[in-house]
Amino acid sequence: MSKTFKLLRQVGLMLAALECGMAAAQPGIVYELGGKFDKSFNESAYQGIERWKKETGQNVLEFEISSETQREQALRRMAERGANPLIAVGFSQQSAVTKVAKDFPDLRFVIIDEVVKLPNVESVLFKEHEGSFLVGALAAMASKTGKVGFVGGMDVPLIRKFQCGYEAGAKHVNAKIETFGAMTGTTGAAWNDPARGGELAKAQFARGADVIFAAAGGTGTGVYQAAKDAGKFAIGVDSNQNYMQPGTMLTSMIKRVDVAVYRALKGNETGVQVLGLKEGGVDYALDKYNQKLISGEMKRKAEVIANDIIAGTIKVPEYSGGACK
Repeated sequence: MSKTFKLLRQVGLMLAALECGMAAAQPGIVYELGGKFDKSFNESAYQGIERWKKETGQNVLEFEISSETQREQALRRMAERGANPLIAVGFSQQSAVTKVAKDFPDLRFVIIDEVVKLPNVESVLFKEHEGSFLVGALAAMASKTGKVGFVGGMDVPLIRKFQCGYEAGAKHVNAKIETFGAMTGTTGAAWNDPARGGELAKAQFARGADVIFAAAGGTGTGVYQAAKDAGKFAIGVDSNQNYMQPGTMLTSMIKRVDVAVYRALKGNETGVQVLGLKEGGVDYALDKYNQKLISGEMKRKAEVIANDIIAGTIKVPEYSGGACK
């Protein structure tokens, strides 16, 4: 059986499953590449779905794509059967949402991390640079070498936004700190390449970095393992990933995709929603797995920084026009 035939058969079976479960209108969600159990971005969205399901007792149609062509197929098939709202997880689904939402103006669509300017679409964005600034500050506080690193997934403006905030936060604490940065790739495969993530992390550790922030989806697991092996620190992203390598996970930059998805299911908003520190959309994670790594003084400084960002005293740079501004 050829790979192409297997893929087509898989798509057919998954879409058929959607048809069987759609007798009554219910919400639908299409996850991005990496799957809903990626321990990162998709999984955070899944947690929001689960919270809503437990509260309401209702079901949600879920589709995990395995190729880029499936985005529009899944959204359109759900829309044809009246699923409402339809949630698309990730900026890469912008084109699919735009096409399908135009064809189904009576349904409400939600896209995470991108803007679709249609009257029946809610676009949810995050101030990732604010949360990244916080963990960058913590990285600088924890660093003994005065060198910290960043490993991104797909080289896109969104991930550069993480990097801008992180490096600015580190320099806010230590103006002389040295920062290293690397991106995993330029295609969707960059989100799920732990081996490459590990290689990039090892290279930065070899240059003297002792804390690395990974904003790379599933690729980040390779960074966390490299940090564990080297006895250095790593910082997780999107979901609280502190549990993955206890003792060497300094913290995680939490991006509350779960809150965005839950709010989308509970509400009836359209237009653009932006969630930052003030709205509880981003933060850093503190729990039993890293409480010994974040001292009381570090917590106090982080709180001051967060309050200053919210008040506008600290202006966190964003990535725009190919540079941090």
